[in-house]
Amino acid sequence: MTPEALARLHAAAFSTDRAWSAAEIGSLLDSPHVRLHRDPHGFALTRLVLDEAELLTLAVDPAHQRRGIGARLLTDWLDSIAGRAATAFLEVAADNAAARALYDRHGFAVIGTRPAYYRRTVGPDADAVIMQRRFPRGHAPDSPPASTESG
Repeated sequence: MTPEALARLHAAAFSTDRAWSAAEIGSLLDSPHVRLHRDPHGFALTRLVLDEAELLTLAVDPAHQRRGIGARLLTDWLDSIAGRAATAFLEVAADNAAARALYDRHGFAVIGTRPAYYRRTVGPDADAVIMQRRFPRGHAPDSPPASTESG
């Protein structure tokens, strides 16, 4: 996918947010730390620096949402950082219940918020919820989070 095609898909997926331009996406893709995970109807841009991973964006064409594409892209990212990342971060709009549920299911926990972070083209700006997932040493990211219960 070209930066232009990715920008069109991003704009469709986030129709009420400020869309990322092809130039912004192209600049990210030029970074040696950024990776593109793609599907014919969606994509994720991720970054890994040292042992910290970040989901920069995950976009799925609205006509193809609710078909597991986002979950597959997220799993692809988590698999790609197996054994390399100690922590993964992401930000999601506070009002994006579907995405927040997806990240919850994959072991991410809320660690903070950024007020009015997402600029909306319609309505008030949305807070960003910052989520994190830590990976115990020696465990793949797709492993269930370790239990903290003592037995």
